[in-house]
Amino acid sequence: MMKLRNCLLPCLALIVAGVGFSQSSPAKVRPDRYAGLHYPEDARKFRGWRHHGQDIPVWDVHPELPRDVFTFARLRYPYRKGFRWQADYPEAELHLSWRLHQLTSIQVNPYPVIVDLEAEQLREHPFLFISEPSNMNLSDAQARLLGDYLQNGGFILIDDFWGGDEWRLFAPTLKRIWPQSDPVELTHNHPLFHCVFDLKEPPQVHSNVFWDQMRRSGRSTLGNEIRPDAAAPIFRALYDTRGRMVMLICLNNDLGDGWEQEAFDPDYFREVSEKHAFPLGINIVFYALTH
Repeated sequence: MMKLRNCLLPCLALIVAGVGFSQSSPAKVRPDRYAGLHYPEDARKFRGWRHHGQDIPVWDVHPELPRDVFTFARLRYPYRKGFRWQADYPEAELHLSWRLHQLTSIQVNPYPVIVDLEAEQLREHPFLFISEPSNMNLSDAQARLLGDYLQNGGFILIDDFWGGDEWRLFAPTLKRIWPQSDPVELTHNHPLFHCVFDLKEPPQVHSNVFWDQMRRSGRSTLGNEIRPDAAAPIFRALYDTRGRMVMLICLNNDLGDGWEQEAFDPDYFREVSEKHAFPLGINIVFYALTH
């Protein structure tokens, strides 16, 4: 990760991490089972698909600020079918948390958490990650709860969905969460793409499976996750009345896979995780914490 180290801007030393008020030990969440799998309080102890999170170190947070840390919080949402909140769990959050700790001065909680749609849980975590949102099945009360969360200072990162069909499935849910304004498409000159790493273009992160197919076929594109209308990354943002970005939507992107699969293949790490997934992830966290 030397390239990532060398690219860090001096401003990282000035980051104040007192925004993410969360526990520095594993947070307690209600037991939940999916396909016979249990989600433990420490994600390193998860035993499921493609799991190697037990190899990720645990580190100490500042003893004088045990709760003033950034915590990666993933939303556990009800869904209709197919696409799920668990995509890329737990390596995505474990790896991004480790890289944030390793490469920046942000105080980072080594224990990512799963958050349910409950006000008392949401208020503890100002940064919330949602994966594969197309088949979210929220009640009106749950949609209002997420809208209140955003209005009261929360930030949501939406990742891992592709093409117009999946966007059309998600759009009505988004409107119920945030009816007061429509998403704004970000151009490359937006500060989010330049605040820590100066990204030459808005990045697109492919899953390791499709990236490997592209490499084996000798092609530079592969219809981007099989969907013909997903050839270019699209970043859309929601803003509150004060101009604060409350949600970033990464369409035609799979940042979670770029974080999760950093050990999949050395070439995938160099060409995808190191060049695109981690720099953009760090930029997003920095921007959310400082704006």
